[in-house]
Amino acid sequence: MIDLLRSRRSIRRYKAKDIEPEKVELLKEAALRSPTSRGINPWRFFFIRDRKTLEELSRAKESGSSFLKDARLGVVVCAKESESDVWIEDCSIASIIMHLTAHSLGLGSCWIQIRNRMHNASKTSEEYVREVLGLPEDLRVESIIAFGYPDETKPPVPKEELEYGKITSD
Repeated sequence: MIDLLRSRRSIRRYKAKDIEPEKVELLKEAALRSPTSRGINPWRFFFIRDRKTLEELSRAKESGSSFLKDARLGVVVCAKESESDVWIEDCSIASIIMHLTAHSLGLGSCWIQIRNRMHNASKTSEEYVREVLGLPEDLRVESIIAFGYPDETKPPVPKEELEYGKITSD
């Protein structure tokens, strides 16, 4: 596991190569195996492979989401806020589990924050994603994760650059 953490990086450039269905199924399984508070599982995952829909979703934010149009899979991570007071944490845990699973499968990924972000001056990113996908109002959108075969290489962050000063131990 530590080797996955050492080598995983956010990837924003993807090859024009589809992800094999068996790898997509493993990502689904990983999401559903993610731990949640009190086992409530408030999350919902929308696996999007349609190129037109990915293009539309790539415009969800004013900046920082355009790379989704070149991904071969986007996973919209949502939850029913009424089901759990810690839906944000549960969605975040599931997201990182999918990131690490993707990396273990040779895929790249990158988080696109949607909650508390703006599509434009008058519409939130959440509202925009709900419109594109036709989602109900009671479903909160935390993020979108872009997945694909990496078309860029990033070296691991050197251990000496880690911020050990943010850790206190006795």
